[in-house]
Amino acid sequence: MGTDMGIDLGTATVLVHLRGKGIVLHEPSVVAIEQNSRQVLAVGEEARQMLGRTPGNIVATRPLREGVIADFDVAEIMLRHFINKVSEKRRLLRPRVVVCIPAATTSVEKKAVVEAILRSGARAAFLIEEPRAAALGAGLDIFEPTGHMVIDIGGGTTDIAVLSLGETVISESVRVGGDKFDEAIARYIKREYNLLIGERTAEALKIEVGTAFPGNLNAEMEIRGRDMVSGLPRSLRANSQHVLEAIEEPLEAIVSCVRHVLEITPPELAGDIIDHGIILTGGGAMLNGLDKMLTQETGVNVYLADDPIACVALGTGKALEQLDKIQHTLISPKRLA
Repeated sequence: MGTDMGIDLGTATVLVHLRGKGIVLHEPSVVAIEQNSRQVLAVGEEARQMLGRTPGNIVATRPLREGVIADFDVAEIMLRHFINKVSEKRRLLRPRVVVCIPAATTSVEKKAVVEAILRSGARAAFLIEEPRAAALGAGLDIFEPTGHMVIDIGGGTTDIAVLSLGETVISESVRVGGDKFDEAIARYIKREYNLLIGERTAEALKIEVGTAFPGNLNAEMEIRGRDMVSGLPRSLRANSQHVLEAIEEPLEAIVSCVRHVLEITPPELAGDIIDHGIILTGGGAMLNGLDKMLTQETGVNVYLADDPIACVALGTGKALEQLDKIQHTLISPKRLA
């Protein structure tokens, strides 16, 4: 029983929760591969350091795109590495694994995740929707007959769900998340200032000076990239207003999805949501002022969870503790057959 684990299989990061120990691993979802021999050189943080800095024969790749497995073989290698890393002393005991998936994952994508987990050494695999796990991890009692709404903004997807009596009543997923913010920032800097920057620079800019609410933050930082005209390295001082303008489009996609879910929520549950507010989880939720912006756009109070990045992983741990109670609501290989 001690080897049972929950995995938040994210586009940007993987978190592993070991039953009885809490979160024991938090690493980027990146694998570095030597192209000719297909040999794995590094996984996780070590591989992330290589992003954008590798020689031609080495590729640092993300096996997950927009919340789903894009490269099955590499994803399996990554999962096997992480599972072995956290269960080194107990390799003979194959774990039961609960894995999170985006709300709108197709049955083909679900089968790919289950297969990858089972081939990585698990004795049983269960899938749980990210917003449901996030709600459990945020401390909500989703088993009572009351409506709760969760917005989980990850690296590749934003999942929005209304929950009641332990199950998902309504869920929507939009393939917009932290990665889309980074891409939008890099495009904006390229378009407005003829400066090419990498995804790590764009991410740093978002974290350091980014905001989703006008006037909430006024900061600036120096970024470096390649001048598109001269081809030479150049630096630029970018500020919060630049980031706000850059991420307008992906923010609007998230707001539109949240509004749609609120519009189709049954009236009784909508009343509960007004009383309790909406919980915001996921790494993307930590963007400065995002809770304020969503509160303004929806008219419903939006609260950031205590530990937004860890919520989903903590939720998988709670799902493992209550596996007998909720196993029938989880997606398993039998239900996918």
